[in-house]
Amino acid sequence: MVSSRKLRAFKNWMKWQCVECSEALELVVSTNSWVRALCDLDDGDLVAIIPKESCLTVKASGARQMVEEAELEGILALGVAIMYERSLGPLSPWFGYLQLLPYAEPIPLLWSPSEIDSLLVGTELHKIVKDDKELILEDWKECIEPLLTSVSLQLKVEHFGVKDYLAAKSLIASRSFEIDDYYGCGMVPLADLFNHKTSDEDVHFTSSYSKLNNDADNGNYGNDNIGPTKKISHLGGECFRGSDLESSHSDLDDDAHSGKHENENNEPTKAYSRDESISESYSEFSSVSGDALTTLEMIMVKKVKAGAEVFNTYGSLGNAALLHRYGFAEPDNQYDIVNLDLELVLQWSSSQFSHRYSRRRLSLWRKLDYSGCVSQNSEYFEISFDGEPQVELLVLLYIILLPEEVYTELDLAVSITSGFEKSEGFKLSKNGNILFGKGFESSNSMLLTDGVCGALSALADTRESLYGSNRLEEDIKTLNCCCQVKEPKMYYSLVLRISERRILEKLRCYASTSAIMRTKVGWGVGVGKARKRAKIE
Repeated sequence: MVSSRKLRAFKNWMKWQCVECSEALELVVSTNSWVRALCDLDDGDLVAIIPKESCLTVKASGARQMVEEAELEGILALGVAIMYERSLGPLSPWFGYLQLLPYAEPIPLLWSPSEIDSLLVGTELHKIVKDDKELILEDWKECIEPLLTSVSLQLKVEHFGVKDYLAAKSLIASRSFEIDDYYGCGMVPLADLFNHKTSDEDVHFTSSYSKLNNDADNGNYGNDNIGPTKKISHLGGECFRGSDLESSHSDLDDDAHSGKHENENNEPTKAYSRDESISESYSEFSSVSGDALTTLEMIMVKKVKAGAEVFNTYGSLGNAALLHRYGFAEPDNQYDIVNLDLELVLQWSSSQFSHRYSRRRLSLWRKLDYSGCVSQNSEYFEISFDGEPQVELLVLLYIILLPEEVYTELDLAVSITSGFEKSEGFKLSKNGNILFGKGFESSNSMLLTDGVCGALSALADTRESLYGSNRLEEDIKTLNCCCQVKEPKMYYSLVLRISERRILEKLRCYASTSAIMRTKVGWGVGVGKARKRAKIE
């Protein structure tokens, strides 16, 4: 539970950092943070202006020099910056912001090994989370632990352990934004308080080249994506610096000191720390040029009634990605998918024929310029929310099940045909004749033979067996008895597992329906590149 004292301190910190938040918004910060409309909001209303220099980034952090000398980059570097700023306590320029955040977000990365094995078994996340933990431990040992032995850095060891790094990673996964090419990825105060709703955002987060208290007064916010926006009369709060900073921390600690001071030119300078060289980059807040001088804006993209929560969107993500990155999942998420690993398909094929047979058929599939989706050295096929399999999987199963004489003829034709291009195609007639030509369009119905449909059902059964002995009905009953607030890990893992199992159920239905309704016309298939879709990262 976040106290009102910390929320007041955060609001004072925003004022000091020139982060402008509309008075039409109420920040509700308790167990979970969220934003509520205090009055009716219209499409195009500007509700927040956030200077990029107020965001916690590697470029702005006092850890910048240390990070750059260690040649750390990306998320790893940002994780070190967050740990460093946290280690400074009230001396950090971001203290008023950091004290509002939880120590860590409850994403699966921070679950215990037993929780991961029991709650995520069979799901898309099980192996990914376990692999992530191993990689993060390697990163910490190779890149962060050496920093702790440096006498010159004088880092507080108790703030840079594996647990602290995991906590920082959880904040980055659930709250960070890609700011621009200069700052890269960073923590964006205020923007990270808005909750997510898939494909139903109320507010849009965008860069702006407008100047604070300048273009805004003219009603021009420089937003090329949204178009002209109107100024909200409730956008309040002038920024203040210098001695006023003490009031922003007074709610937390009477002895808290300013993490940022002004020089004679009224410009921000470096924060105090034990190692002045590390904090040198604070002075660059107002010295960078170009894109870094812009601000970030939050603009309403639809009407929201007074009293309603205002939602942002983190993208069109399935439940596996939502739980992995943000620690929650949504029932009936239309972006859900289930992945069937290529190895699973080859295991099924080898059980029906032989390992050598399966590899030969796979080789022909690749010669025809097909591949599955690839991520983290794993090749897989997607099954959509509606239970429809990726066409590349259908082609592979079709080739695996070709009669030997047809396979041999096709393999020979492909081998002797020089310059086989993506625009060309092949067609298999009912009697096994192979015709090459241009203009053949891919059609799932041509691939859904009885054998392919049977293979899809068998693969669905094999994939579902990974969840254990519990049936789908039992999972649904357990979810109905589970308290989302008291047992969030179990609740959201059940939402994920149930959504995946329902997709497998739809895949079986797709296969059985196709077996009955499949057409007797058109037994061909076009040749094309596989779709490129990113797996969960």
